Amino acid sequence: MAGRLAGKVAIVTGAGSGIGRASAELFAQEGAKVMCADINEVGARETADTINRAQAQHAIAARVDVTRSADVERMVADTVQAFGKLDVLYANAGIGEAGNAIDLSEEQWNRMLAVNLTSVWLCAKYALPEMIKAGGGSIINQSSTAGLIGIAAIAHYSAAKAGVIGLTRQIAVEYGPKQIRANAICPSTIPTPLVTTVWTQRAERNKDTSSIAEQQAVVAARHPLQRLGTLPDCAHLALFLASDESAWISGIAVPLDGGLTNS
Repeated sequence: MAGRLAGKVAIVTGAGSGIGRASAELFAQEGAKVMCADINEVGARETADTINRAQAQHAIAARVDVTRSADVERMVADTVQAFGKLDVLYANAGIGEAGNAIDLSEEQWNRMLAVNLTSVWLCAKYALPEMIKAGGGSIINQSSTAGLIGIAAIAHYSAAKAGVIGLTRQIAVEYGPKQIRANAICPSTIPTPLVTTVWTQRAERNKDTSSIAEQQAVVAARHPLQRLGTLPDCAHLALFLASDESAWISGIAVPLDGGLTNS
């Protein structure tokens, strides 16, 4: 039986670990050819190798710094050269860091916006022309519940993720007539290395001696569904948005949060 992404070509940034890796592997399982992009080239190649052991010649990998225009342009060009077109972009790469509006340095602010917001624009800038050539496509941008609601101690992260939502909506409106859809995924807490790093930093700032497991339990209890998110939770939502099953969905920011933003 053909997969849900049979015949499609996708780029996943941040594919070397965490949500990006889980999504790239799921996309390939569902029939897509995948460019696995990450600044960590070893991780990206591990993801591609895993895919190719199961689905031969379904993945390529590249070291990509998503804040560098030349890297992103090359990523898109290499994908089209290898697979002939581009149908799906999952702009997932990002960083996390604790910091409030008073204590942040300009360097921290600028770095966060470069990695978590400017990179999303750069990916769209170079992906959109190829999607237009292909007759349409799906752009999936990684935002966060921090872009929807106020969360303490992540001022620059929250600003960047809110910007992703705004950019996503603008792309959906402007390029919808070209049959290009754009949507944002807004996860709450999924205990990836990025998230645990922020927790550790926040605990150090607050002189909190609780363990990561204890912090996870406290955060999980704030969600109506009483648990944290998982990599498959996010990967399956990305798969739905990448597939033709969501063909009339565009311009939305989907809370993936166990009910948190309703509580």
